[in-house]
Amino acid sequence: MTDVTPYLASAATAELEDWGPLEEATGEPMQTSGLYIWQGDGQEIGIWECTAGPSYWKQEEHEFVHIVSGRMTVTPDGGSPLEIGPGDTAFFPNGWAGTWDIHETIRKVFVIF
Repeated sequence: MTDVTPYLASAATAELEDWGPLEEATGEPMQTSGLYIWQGDGQEIGIWECTAGPSYWKQEEHEFVHIVSGRMTVTPDGGSPLEIGPGDTAFFPNGWAGTWDIHETIRKVFVIF
């Protein structure tokens, strides 16, 4: 029988673990921290926080995010910039590439699938 116990974490106040510097940073080092709420079969749900700075991303999976705090400008390669902040949700499909310019420490809930 599959375990159907719900997993719970407060996205705004959960204590996060040090996940080290952001590999995708393109400027000064950026620090990340996070908490996995669930992982399995190549999928993940969690909370992620990162300090300000520019970064470049190439999605190798689908990612849904909900911004809890902070703000950033997201610019897809060849596309227009979008401002994302608290309360916003976004979807980055497999194959998406572009920049995330994080203006202040950002905290998001993420689902990778």
